[in-house]
Amino acid sequence: MLTLVTVGHGSYDVDFESHPCRPGTLLLARPGQVIRLGDQPGLDAVVVYWRDGTVHVDDPYGPSRWQLAGEDEDAVINEVSQLVVDCQRNRSGERAAALLRHQLTVLLLRIALLPTGGDTGPAGTVIPAGTATPDGTVAPETAGAGTFERLRAEVERSYAQTRRVEDYARRLDCSVRTLTRACLAATGRSAKQVVDDRVALEARRLLAATDLPIADIGRRLGFPEPTNFGRFFQREVGRSPGAFRGGLRRPAAVRVPGQRRPLSAATRWDPVP
Repeated sequence: MLTLVTVGHGSYDVDFESHPCRPGTLLLARPGQVIRLGDQPGLDAVVVYWRDGTVHVDDPYGPSRWQLAGEDEDAVINEVSQLVVDCQRNRSGERAAALLRHQLTVLLLRIALLPTGGDTGPAGTVIPAGTATPDGTVAPETAGAGTFERLRAEVERSYAQTRRVEDYARRLDCSVRTLTRACLAATGRSAKQVVDDRVALEARRLLAATDLPIADIGRRLGFPEPTNFGRFFQREVGRSPGAFRGGLRRPAAVRVPGQRRPLSAATRWDPVP
């Protein structure tokens, strides 16, 4: 889901990280992420959302925020405006659907070419080797970059089944030491911390956006005993699961993942499809 702020100032949370918003702020929320947009008088935005699988040009680990300016802002606004017009004028038929997919692809490709810098990416995001860094230089090739990307993909597939770095090392046919070096180089955190970070993120998503009992969430994430899940969550997040859920003050029965409904004026947590 893309959100382009057009008027006003405020904040927008994606996966529990708050992003400041002002005219020209562009935010991208990806499948499975949890978003929160408060009731902020005077803040207006254009929201574009689509079903997962409609297009395949986004980097799932890429930046999630840009502050547009100059020609980049003009280009993105033009693409978004044309997409909105065609959504309103062409609502049915294969040709209309093909046109909208093409326009969305062009918009996402244009966004992928935007310069990155500042707070554009989530914690732990690395600049791929061979791409431009914020200062205009080119990130050097590193031996561990490919290993880290492979680990990250495997963690995404298997974080609910295992948190043991030894299991990931075996699946990737390398040593625990190699995984740890690659993670430290990419994120400054050990391989074990990278795995635990992903489990803790999913736990927060489920606590925020579902009404599943805490024990069921723990079992879904590989903790047969609720006490073990509680200790893990307290260690990683700094609060108990119950205290975390109670502090969100969210409306009931909003689940992840699911088809995203249009934004309302009220504060709420919503899934991204």
